Amino acid sequence: MRLLIRSVAAGLVVLLSVGACGSPTTDAPPELRIMVPNAPGSGYDITARTCAKVLAEAGITREVEVFNLPGGGGVVGLRRLGYERGNGQLMMLMGLGVVGSQYAGEAPVTLQDTTPIARLIEESAIVVVTRDSPYRDLAELVTAWRARPAAVPVGGGSTAGGPDHLAPMLLAEAVGIRPSQVAYRRYDGGGDLLAAILDKQVAFGVSGLSEYADQIASGQLRVLAVTSERRIPGIHAPTLRENGVDVVFANWRGIVAPPGLTERDVTALRALVVRLRDSAQWKAALARYGWTDAYLDGDEFGAFLQAENDRLARVLSDLGLAAGQVTARRTG
Repeated sequence: MRLLIRSVAAGLVVLLSVGACGSPTTDAPPELRIMVPNAPGSGYDITARTCAKVLAEAGITREVEVFNLPGGGGVVGLRRLGYERGNGQLMMLMGLGVVGSQYAGEAPVTLQDTTPIARLIEESAIVVVTRDSPYRDLAELVTAWRARPAAVPVGGGSTAGGPDHLAPMLLAEAVGIRPSQVAYRRYDGGGDLLAAILDKQVAFGVSGLSEYADQIASGQLRVLAVTSERRIPGIHAPTLRENGVDVVFANWRGIVAPPGLTERDVTALRALVVRLRDSAQWKAALARYGWTDAYLDGDEFGAFLQAENDRLARVLSDLGLAAGQVTARRTG
């Protein structure tokens, strides 16, 4: 089975937009906050804080406030965004995980209620273990997993339907394990998942590359495989396909804003994201974290969100996870 789930996850935006001459642009909001709908250390958190830093270093903004509002895999953040109707100074970093959170329970506010700003990046997932794990490669892990699925728990930082949940379910199906047999343990973002991996609460973890770049570099974690189509520069690990597993998977990240914004606010926020994406500092960040540029502007991003919602419903159904294990709800 081959499934490519594209996505981007990017958090960003600004306080004061500074023009080329160094003066604030007239359409820039006087302040800007970026909400991260899960805990510090998550992929969303890393992306949002990277965006804030780049915006300042590139002279696009003077300061950006990034704050975390975890809960429900993004449902709490969505609810807050709905309460902030008309607030052109707030944005939320999100991605496939937030789309999936709408399937794990009833979300009072859905992504179709928000204002799409842009999709920014795409990122491959990694299969990681501790440096002293008994599994030296993916083949050894799969052998043990097939023999006793319940005894080889996998951890992820996503609710059901999110990227860290979908990737191991697709891997399990491809190696002959029923997804319903997988012992998936859900943590609230990459920070909590990292602690669980290091504490041996799970046999292996699945997460985004950028979340554990430092731990991989220091040798705390070993990457058994990457879910990309090709190997990732700087990561000494084969792809799933090189291991005989025909699965290609990618997560995405983007930005949405509250509903009810004025046309002026929407135009200004989208313009800021374009300047961010075009900066040399942002291109350097893409290379550092192994992110792929996957930019989609507002209206195209809105159509993409609806398409992702519909595709996720089909994927969960195909995996036998739509009924009884996750509660599906269509956005919009």
